[in-house]
Amino acid sequence: MAYLLGSVSFAVITSRCMGLQDPRGYGSGNPGATNVLRGGNKTAAALTLLGDCAKGWLAVEVARHWDAPLGEIEVRVAVTATAVFLGHLYPVFFRFRGGKGVATALGVLLAMNGLLGLGVLVVWVTIFAVSRLSSLAALGATAAAAIGSALLWETQLWALTIWGISALLVWRHRGNIRQLLAGTESGIGKKPPIPPPT
Repeated sequence: MAYLLGSVSFAVITSRCMGLQDPRGYGSGNPGATNVLRGGNKTAAALTLLGDCAKGWLAVEVARHWDAPLGEIEVRVAVTATAVFLGHLYPVFFRFRGGKGVATALGVLLAMNGLLGLGVLVVWVTIFAVSRLSSLAALGATAAAAIGSALLWETQLWALTIWGISALLVWRHRGNIRQLLAGTESGIGKKPPIPPPT
């Protein structure tokens, strides 16, 4: 059920409902809030962000409050968090072509530990405010989530879950990492940098 919930792509659904172009057909081709924002509709981008974050939070929140022994709940939360995140990355409803998972991962983290989730959000906002680079902010927030989970949780299973999600986030941003290293990554609200002459 968590995987199916994660497979609901709010970028695609919101764009269709608002009569906008499919986000998989322009910009980075990524069905996520950042690419929807590149399409010029802030409302659609905000709805995408909220929807993708909410589905991660909802799945884990339900798993956390399921009536079961403590040990079973820990396993249930770990499996649910992984499933809803994988659903976003590889949605069965959209030919397994999903987003990079930043908003859904944030929702998962907020449900697992609200303070850690808010701290990671602050890291994302701070880096983005300075750089205007969504990918750099996402990578910084991912590192903060991995470090924070290692310091915070005695429950190794939950920490391992966040590390696994963090590793997948880095993998999904591998193209952005190459562009960041080359200095060709384009930011939100500014023109793409001109590649250096060869």
